[in-house]
Amino acid sequence: MTAVLIILAAIVLLVIGYITYGSWLAKQWGIDPKRPTPAVTVNDGVDYVAAKPAVLMGHHFSSIAGAGPINGPIQASVFGWVPVFLWCVIGGIFIGGLHDFGSLFASVRHGGKSIGEIIGDTMGKRAKVLFLIFALLVLILVIASFVNVVAGTFYTKTEEISGLFTTGDAVTGNQTTAMVSVLFIILAIIYGLLTNRAGLGTVPATIIGLVGVVAAIWLGLNVGLVASRTMWIVLIGAYITIASLVPVWILLQPRDYLSSFLLYAMMVIAVFGIIFSAFSGTATFQLPAFTDWSTKIGTLFPALFITVACGACSGFHSLIASGTTAKQLDNEAHTKPIGYGAMLIESALGVISLIAVGMVFDKYTGGDFGSPSAAFAAGIATMFGTDASGIYKIIYALLTLAVSVFALTSLDSGTRLSRYMFSELFLKEGEASYKDANGIRKVLAYPLTGTLIMVVIGCVLGGLSLSQIWGLFGAANQLLAGLALLAVAAWLGNIGKNNKMFIIPMIFMLCATLTSLVITIYKKIVGFGAEGGMAWGNWFQLIFAIAMVVLAVILVVEGIQTFSRISKEQKAKKAQKA
Repeated sequence: MTAVLIILAAIVLLVIGYITYGSWLAKQWGIDPKRPTPAVTVNDGVDYVAAKPAVLMGHHFSSIAGAGPINGPIQASVFGWVPVFLWCVIGGIFIGGLHDFGSLFASVRHGGKSIGEIIGDTMGKRAKVLFLIFALLVLILVIASFVNVVAGTFYTKTEEISGLFTTGDAVTGNQTTAMVSVLFIILAIIYGLLTNRAGLGTVPATIIGLVGVVAAIWLGLNVGLVASRTMWIVLIGAYITIASLVPVWILLQPRDYLSSFLLYAMMVIAVFGIIFSAFSGTATFQLPAFTDWSTKIGTLFPALFITVACGACSGFHSLIASGTTAKQLDNEAHTKPIGYGAMLIESALGVISLIAVGMVFDKYTGGDFGSPSAAFAAGIATMFGTDASGIYKIIYALLTLAVSVFALTSLDSGTRLSRYMFSELFLKEGEASYKDANGIRKVLAYPLTGTLIMVVIGCVLGGLSLSQIWGLFGAANQLLAGLALLAVAAWLGNIGKNNKMFIIPMIFMLCATLTSLVITIYKKIVGFGAEGGMAWGNWFQLIFAIAMVVLAVILVVEGIQTFSRISKEQKAKKAQKA
């Protein structure tokens, strides 16, 4: 019954957090349902396109989730279930939800612009440029990591390739995942045309889309798509390039919306499995409440708070919220359910992932699974039967597919974000797009330029060792969260709104992530001296980590100066009134 009590406690606490703390935040900041959003005022038909709340929730949730709330809590489970549970729930309510909600709201009030623009408005041009560079470095890691992950779940070994398709019992899990993912893209385009050009309502279009999803899964289980890893990297690069440039209504919105049903179904299956196993005895929760302060992934501080990532707080969410979501929000009132609510649902998914690995913890620590995602699928499937049963195999295949679909979703959203931010880097104040720029700046701000540069770098790195990339992603991502909290806090203070709720979360995230990066730098330098040299991956991590720390420290100093200036201005105003 331990697993049942864990998930019930998580759901109750997260719901209470949403109703109380989320509503309090909305009241403090002055959410105004009557104020037109950028999607309504700009409405360019490409990036600024108002979406129905359910559709936008699907896009936002799919984009911020990816494989993060599954991989992170499972990797951190080596500390025991209590530390991970507390961080997912408390961190989600008071840090992650605050971070996502604040980022989305601030972006909506800045015309759907990125966190970089918000920093520029509050802290100055230099801080804006430094933040954009920092964010682009993080997005390179995002693209590289997810290109590697997605290609890894799609490819067939070169020696096994004899054609483009395979059928029947010869279809492997990777080939099924590849086929279904490609069919999802086709379904998304059909859905987008039906709702945005044929005028079909959301409900009938959704029914058609879900029927298509079931058909795609059935076809993928019987007909697989075959290609080598290198070929998949090239094809993925081509896809995310196109996906980042076409109007959001034709691919991004509908694909993420339809994909979100897989995630919702995955969570429902998991909760049902937890309850079923508790009464049937099909699986036993093996994870101890607490193991040790120091494990194979490091000490509890800072490793826990870096590793769990999306399950509690993630800087990538601020880029999604202020990059794509803010440009599609139809009403400011929806910032709470989409910004704050989606984060709390993700925290619930993090707790579900923790319970899943708890069902197969002995096998997980014994190295029986090739990845946390495999442990997640096995843990949920084990709740329904043994690994030899038919129900186990079906659920395992569906869950593995769902995780892979969301990795691709985060990848195409991340690429679109990199296009926005790369262009912003070369635009002067008052210039809305590349059309307003001149000379080389116009070329660099052109959408295709930034997209190609980011995709090429990301795909080249993605073709190399994932361990060398992923080792930096966690700390860089969480450091981005600390800087986003700083940016929103500075903006709220500047417009006279309550920003005190940001101070402790901001300081905590900055301390945890800078500590992690400093530890990484120290280990690489010590390793260099001990071994007399380092492989390229170690040099990459060292240089990247140093760059991250330097940029972050400069931005923190700029932030402190901004807070000091705001405080002095507020005191001066009070003195004048007195």
